[in-house]
Amino acid sequence: MFKLMRRGPRAFASKFALSVVALSIALASPVLAAGKTITAVMHSDLRIIDPIFTTAYITRDHGYMIYDTLVAPDSNFKIQPQMADWKISDDKLTYTFTLRDGLKWHDGAPVTAEDCVASLKRWAAVDGMGQKLLDFTASIEATDAKTITLKLKEPYGLVLDSIGKPSSRVAFMMPKRLAETPPDKQIPEQIGSGPFKFVQSEFQPGVKAVYVKNTDYVPRKEPSSWTSGGKVVKVDRVEWITMPDSQTAVNALQSGDIDFMENLPYDMLPLLEANKEITIEVSNKFGFQTLGRMNFLYPPFDNVKVRRAAFLAINQKDVLDALVGNAKYQKICGAFFVCDTPFATEVGGETLVKGNGMAEAKKALAESGYDGTPIVIMAPGDVTTLKAQPIVAAQLLREAGFKVDLQATDWQTVVSRRASQKPPKEGGWNMFFTNWVAADVSNPIANLSIGGQGKKGWFGWAENAKIEKLKDDFVRAASLDDQKKIAADIQKEAYEQVIYIPLGQYLLPSGWRKSLTGVLDGPATPLFWNVDKSE
Repeated sequence: MFKLMRRGPRAFASKFALSVVALSIALASPVLAAGKTITAVMHSDLRIIDPIFTTAYITRDHGYMIYDTLVAPDSNFKIQPQMADWKISDDKLTYTFTLRDGLKWHDGAPVTAEDCVASLKRWAAVDGMGQKLLDFTASIEATDAKTITLKLKEPYGLVLDSIGKPSSRVAFMMPKRLAETPPDKQIPEQIGSGPFKFVQSEFQPGVKAVYVKNTDYVPRKEPSSWTSGGKVVKVDRVEWITMPDSQTAVNALQSGDIDFMENLPYDMLPLLEANKEITIEVSNKFGFQTLGRMNFLYPPFDNVKVRRAAFLAINQKDVLDALVGNAKYQKICGAFFVCDTPFATEVGGETLVKGNGMAEAKKALAESGYDGTPIVIMAPGDVTTLKAQPIVAAQLLREAGFKVDLQATDWQTVVSRRASQKPPKEGGWNMFFTNWVAADVSNPIANLSIGGQGKKGWFGWAENAKIEKLKDDFVRAASLDDQKKIAADIQKEAYEQVIYIPLGQYLLPSGWRKSLTGVLDGPATPLFWNVDKSE
């Protein structure tokens, strides 16, 4: 059982001493870094380093450091050429991508169309938008060393949006020998063609990850805009330092021992706002949706009646108050596809929004046939934005009559364990919580967790043929009004079957020393190209 314990002065002193030691080890380097170095504390430590193997954002962030994409969106939501430009046939059935000059892998080999075809196939096999693209695809082939030809069975308007989407599973390009690794196995090397190189010899999971400037990278000439344009690296080295204790990280930011902190704790914002040497900004203006996901493979959540009882017991206000606790940065929202978007509707989410479902939850659980099977909930304690959700949910579920086994862990363990389809008693799980960038869930095709592909789908493995049929209808719809109606039908079905539980939206401020300039915004931040550091 997860317990909160009081800490005395001796325990606090011990913890502080350990944090100082950890900081000293993390900042130490076996080789004296030459030139400019940015030290950053990210939202999580990095352990899984294959960006196709997992949807974890820290792994996506790692991907952007060392890999590149064929196309990418700019700040006007327009897809732009990145590694390649393209032409579309008059019948809208053939997309021809041509690689630009100067592309090389980090091992010196040239980037070829065969590499990119293999990369697209590996990505599309496991990504929600990629899977839907494959449904409409007749073939993807390398027609010569620099040309990728994608042929469709019928016109599909989301080809470029799928290949260029900024998050979460991004269509990163890899050498063919790596891209041919099955997507359920991690690639053995980190070789990309992107603006930074990964320093494998200095990688210490749980301590630090190191990247150095790729001096062979040829940036595009256009200005940087979101994940498109010129990825101009202005520093020599970037170090991601692991500091799970927020107070230690804040102290390091204030003292200048680190340059950048991705997630600032809300309760420490007044202290940081008073420091004139620190810039505080919300880099991702779209914010995040936080959510709970159940495991459909095993009792008790293989029973929709039990899932409904759990859904009725949980409300967004309690979760957001514990997670954020600041009205400026949080928003109650019952829309699966995010509030203030074309597909926003709150149909089906009334109890989540109003917080009045507990009495109905108790009644529903009593009538569901629930046999007292303990619910294994994974509770990561090392990520600021993931601590509160499982604790609040566990309390509400117990109040409704559930038995709950809240298992304290760290986020990277959750990332690894949630991929397991073993029963909960054998190291599996019943429920976990995560966050999506709002842009990643803003329509039924982008929203990976809304799928119903069963064991081929996202963790939790919901199977729902009706939702999959409606998603096909969505991409074939002739007008925005038709798409809105279909999106509402998808949301209604998702709430009735409890595909997942949206728990509201929030904004997350980041902080950096004023010695850093050129920090970019967008739906997939932080990005470290374009950033300079003054001495």
